[in-house]
Amino acid sequence: MNDIAHNLAQVRNKISAAATRCGRASEEITLLAVSKTKPASAIAEAIAAGHRAFGENYVQEGVDKIRYFREQGKTNLQWHFIGPLQSNKSRLVAEHFDWCHTVDRLRIASRLNDQRPAEMPALNVLIQINISDENSKSGIALSELDALAAEVAALPRLTLRGLMAIPAPESSYERQFAVAQQMAVAFEALKTRYETVDTLSLGMSDDMEAAIAAGSTMVRIGTAIFGARDYTK
Repeated sequence: MNDIAHNLAQVRNKISAAATRCGRASEEITLLAVSKTKPASAIAEAIAAGHRAFGENYVQEGVDKIRYFREQGKTNLQWHFIGPLQSNKSRLVAEHFDWCHTVDRLRIASRLNDQRPAEMPALNVLIQINISDENSKSGIALSELDALAAEVAALPRLTLRGLMAIPAPESSYERQFAVAQQMAVAFEALKTRYETVDTLSLGMSDDMEAAIAAGSTMVRIGTAIFGARDYTK
């Protein structure tokens, strides 16, 4: 077993154990492999190990990988854009990705809707919540969610699937869980209003267990699968 296949198996085992501890089925939780800054060869190893869902933070890098694997005949992969999205890059996301996790204003949602090709399925979108109220992070306050969700849900080329957050680092499990639970409460409330809502993208390597205990349905894991990232390129 190669390193990436081994790492994937370990991460899946951790997800399964975390789910079991809180009485959930591991099948309820999707593992999103965060492949930003990683070469196509590393992603190919993950694909060979049976993985299909990948997250990219940088638009052009992600599009290059999507095109590469489509040319290789790998059409059954799922590509998630999980980085901050500038208006001038929205067309590339709309034309290539399956999901966008970082919708935080109507202008971006409207552009993604207008730019999504008619022959493609509607783009799955998550509304990003700035749950820790950090100036450096994208996302809206929970108090703004109802209004933006109504606007996004009305756009025909988008499908509102749920919420995403990147909480501030917390050293204690209790604090991680408390923050994750705020997201889970908002997610459950949203589910009651929109039948398409089924995804809470929450939890990374350091807070995955607390996120799963609170109700996350998708965790975003990079380094534990692919190793340390190379930002020197």
